[in-house]
This record gives sequence, C-alpha cells and structure tokens, in this order.
Amino acid sequence: MIKWFRFTLKFQLLGHEDTKKIMIKIKSQPIKPRCEVAVPGSKSYTHRILIASALSDGVCRIENALISEDTQLTTEALRQMGIQIEAASHNQVLVYGGSGRLQPIRQRIYLGNSGTSMRLLTAVAALGPRTVTLYGSARMGQRPIQDLIDALRDIGVRVDSTNRNGCPPIKIHGGILSGGAVSINCRASSQYLSALLLIAPYVANGLDITVTEGPVSRPYVDMTVDVMAKFGVAVLREGYRRFQVVGQQTYRAGAHVVEPDGSQAGYFWAAAAICQTEIKVKEVTKISHQGDVRFAELLESMGCKMTAEPDGLAICGGDLRAGEFDMGDMPDMVPTLAVVAAFAMGTTVIKNVSHLKSKESDRLAAVVCELGKMGVDARCSDDELIVTGGAPHGAEIETYGDHRIAMSFAVAGLGAGGTIIRDERCVEKSFPNFWRVFEGLYGT
Repeated sequence: MIKWFRFTLKFQLLGHEDTKKIMIKIKSQPIKPRCEVAVPGSKSYTHRILIASALSDGVCRIENALISEDTQLTTEALRQMGIQIEAASHNQVLVYGGSGRLQPIRQRIYLGNSGTSMRLLTAVAALGPRTVTLYGSARMGQRPIQDLIDALRDIGVRVDSTNRNGCPPIKIHGGILSGGAVSINCRASSQYLSALLLIAPYVANGLDITVTEGPVSRPYVDMTVDVMAKFGVAVLREGYRRFQVVGQQTYRAGAHVVEPDGSQAGYFWAAAAICQTEIKVKEVTKISHQGDVRFAELLESMGCKMTAEPDGLAICGGDLRAGEFDMGDMPDMVPTLAVVAAFAMGTTVIKNVSHLKSKESDRLAAVVCELGKMGVDARCSDDELIVTGGAPHGAEIETYGDHRIAMSFAVAGLGAGGTIIRDERCVEKSFPNFWRVFEGLYGT
C-alpha cells in the first residue's frame, strides 16, 4: 500500500537562460484539508455564445464570459468581421449582433493556436461578402482541418488550405450559401460539426448534416445545440448521426450566462484526489452539458468520494486505484487523468485518445515524456495511453506551450515536491488566474 501525504505549493519565479521564459517551482507543504475554489466561465461555451451573439438580431449581454487568450482571439476576429463587441464590466461582454451580415475584411485574421477559433470561424467567414484568410501559430499550421474544408466545399463554399496540406492558413471566399444535404467526417474533431451547425440558420436552404465517422468529444456537440436552442434555433437530430437545421433563421438577442468551466474544475478535483483532501468547485453541477464535469464520477470510481452540493461539486480523495477508461468524450481531461493515475495503485489504461496528437501539442507524447521525467512508467500506442502508478518525484516539466500540460503537471507537483513548471504563462490561453487560484489551496 502506498502511503499518501498532503502537499501544497509555493511559487518561486526562476529565469531560464535557454528559453528566457519564466518557470514556477512547486514546493511541498500541507494543503488545506477542505477548501472551495471558483473557476472561470467555460471556454467552449464562451466561444459559441460569442459567435451566436455576433450573428444575432440585436444586443446580447454575456455574463461570466471567459476572458482569456483564446476567447480574445475569437472576439478580435469577430470585430474584424464588423461586429461591435464591448467589455461592459468584469467578465461581462456586450455584443451587437449583425443578423448574420459580416463586413468585408481588409487583412488576414490571426488566431494563434486556438483550434476552436480556427474551426468555428472558418465556417463563419463563409457568411461574409469577400475573401478572408485565417492563419495562426506554427503549431496551428500542423493541425488538421481538411474534413471541414471538404464539407464546406460540398455546400458551395470556395475554401482552400493555402499550403495544400489540409491545415491552416485557410482562405475562405464568402458569399451566399445555398446549403442542403452534406456529409462530414468527425473522427478527428467534433468542432467540424459544430462549425456547420452554428452557421446553418443563415444558409438559404438550411443544412441536413450526416456524420460519416465519429464524432469524438460528443458533449461538445451537445453544447453547440444547447447554445443554438438558447438563441431560439431548433436542431432536429438523430443521435449523433444526423442533424437538420432549417435555413433563413436568426439567432435572437438576449442575455446569457456562461457556466463555470468543467475542464478547469477537473484540476482541483484531481488535486483533492492526489492529496487526499476535499475540494469543492463552486457553481459546477452534474447536469451540465459539459462532458468534463463527469471527470468527478471517474475519480469516484478510482476511490474518491463525490458530493453534489447546492452550491457546487466536491471531491474528497481516497486510496487511489487504477482503472480502464474511454476518454473519447473527455479528451481535455486525459493529461489530468494520467497525472492522477501516476499516484494510483496499479496500471491505468486510457482509451480512445488518438485525436490528442493534434491538440495544442501532441499531448500523448508530452504526457509520456513528462511522466517519465517524474519516474512514472507511461507509454502510448495509436489510441491508448497506459500509466502505471508509483511514487512520482519532482522534475522540470516542459509544457510545450500547452495550457493543459502546465495545469495537469502543476497538480502532479502537489504530490511530487520540487516540481518545476516551465513557461507557466501558457495557462493564459484558457485560465489566466490559474496560479492565483491554485495558490489558494495551501494553508497559511
């Protein structure tokens, strides 16, 4: 039996002469036996609500919007498309919808390494009157989007990968879309389907979409349909195989509240699991459409106790045991699960994860490499990640510019004193105040 200890973190900013980036060193200290944390609004919901608001017929007020690097990229892109967007107050945004009408774009639109922005806005740009080019970081130039390109071409959009490799930059020639029946392959990303769904109300004859493979990450499709319903647009569906949206509709303006981010909640539940403490994430509920909220149930199956309270969802850590898990619907939680598995008794098998190779980093390779530095036996195949638990030790963790790697291994550092997280600022992509919230875990 592995004996578990309670740890916390203290921050030490270190210069790194090779990368000239800042690193955070996580030191072991006892953490609070019980605590509550608040996480920001859902990144996925914020992207979708911003886009629906931009296409709506009036002024939309978005409460608890996530203000992060990725959502700011979507916001700035929509502004370039002629949509007025204002910051009303803290995490509150006003969007003045254009009823599906976009303005001609004078320059290329930069989307960094935000895959959600790139995929959803590739479809949105097709509603515009002129040609627009969407481009991003070097890593974005390696992330596939060909299946969406093929589907858009089938509904009459002239769209090309400028490097002819099925990856960004993407050139979209906007115009009037006739729509109709279209098939799409979603084995690599459900965002291809979400992109088509979001523009479907503004397509002359609507869209009748058949999914030929996938979709992976199905809860994200449910989130898209949920947002459309909140804006007054109905989607007829047959499971995840066929979706029908009547054309010439308009998203109705109104006020919308973004619920807390289930992916970000997972890091704190994982901290409770590893440190055998109790952590409640406020305002998160089990009934959310966010698939990552179910990570709490997964931890329960590994030996933790889950408690659904009126004001949040809590995890209390226990003796962790390995398991076998299909993570096709929770891809963003795979690095977090792998870190928890590193402290569990036995070998954990994480299945249906091949699409993680084309995320912000190759997350499978990244997790295996960084767990290896901590003395953990981890390996991956084409579609599985296998982690044998033990006693991880501190290590200097390379984040590969990937926010999920940084936050997951920060959690690992709670149980492996002396862990250093390189390029700590990459968390700004989705959780700008992550380190401040994380620091609140330890006692004074």
